[in-house]
Amino acid sequence: RRRFLKLMLGSTATVGLSALGGTGYAALVEPHWLALERVDVPLPGLPAGLDGFTIVQLSDLHRGPEVTQENIAQAVELALRQEADLVVLTGDYVTGSAEYAPSCAASLSPLAASGDALACLGNHDHWTDAEAVAGALIDAGLTVLRNAAREVADGLWVAAVDDVWERYADLEKALEGVPASATVVLLAHEPDYADEVAASGRVSLQLSGHSHGGQVRLPFAGPVVLPYLGRKYPAGLYRVGGMWLYINRGVGLVSPAVRFNCRPEVTVLRLRCPAT
Repeated sequence: RRRFLKLMLGSTATVGLSALGGTGYAALVEPHWLALERVDVPLPGLPAGLDGFTIVQLSDLHRGPEVTQENIAQAVELALRQEADLVVLTGDYVTGSAEYAPSCAASLSPLAASGDALACLGNHDHWTDAEAVAGALIDAGLTVLRNAAREVADGLWVAAVDDVWERYADLEKALEGVPASATVVLLAHEPDYADEVAASGRVSLQLSGHSHGGQVRLPFAGPVVLPYLGRKYPAGLYRVGGMWLYINRGVGLVSPAVRFNCRPEVTVLRLRCPAT
C-alpha cells in the first residue's frame, strides 16, 4: 500500500511538473520555502479571558534522508519568533528509521525550553518504532500525549489521540477527566478522523497534519495524490459539523522529495470568542 502510494505520487507528479517546467524549483526551492500561516478560529464557549490565545502548530517533520536537522531547526526558529502561548506538534517526526528520532528531537528541544510543547504521534512514527520516537521527544522535554489530555489554561484543554491509521486512537480515553464544560483542542495526526471526532460533540477544534497538502498541487487540478485518511480534508481550515478542523501542510516531505504549489508551513492559530 505504501509502495503503491509512493509510486503513484512519483510518476504522476514527475509528468505534471515536467510539463510545467518546474522540476528544479519543486525539488530545490519550494521544499525549503517555509510559509507562515495565520488563522483565526472562533470557538463558542471559549472563556473570555482566553480570547486571542495563540497556538503554534508544527507537523510532519519527517527527519530522514530527505529532511535534515537544519531544515527542522529553521521551522523551530520561525515558530519561536511567534511567541505563542502554546506549541503543538501533530506527528510524523521521522521517515524510514527511528534512528533519526534523537536528531529530530534535538532540533525541537528549544520549543520545550520556551514553554509547553505538546505532541501526538503519527503513522510513520509507528511504522518505525513509536516507543523510541516518543522516548526521544520526552527526553528533549516535549510532552507526548497518547490518548490523554491536559489543561493548558483555565477552561482550555488539549487532548491527543494516538495514531488513527494504525488503530491506536481512543477518543473516549483521551477525553477522560476533561470537564464537559471545557473548550477542547484535539491533536490527531490524520485529518479524516474529524468526522468521528465531530460526532462526539466534545471537541471544538481538531489539529492535524499527515496529508502534506498533497506536496504537489497542480493548477486547476489540485493535489495529485493524497494519503489514506488525508483525502477528504487535505489542507487548511474546515468546518466539520459543530467543530473546526485545521490541517497543516507539514515541514518535511516524503519521497519523491518535491513540493509544488504547496509550501511547507508553520501555523499560528489564534483562538477567538465569537462575535455576539
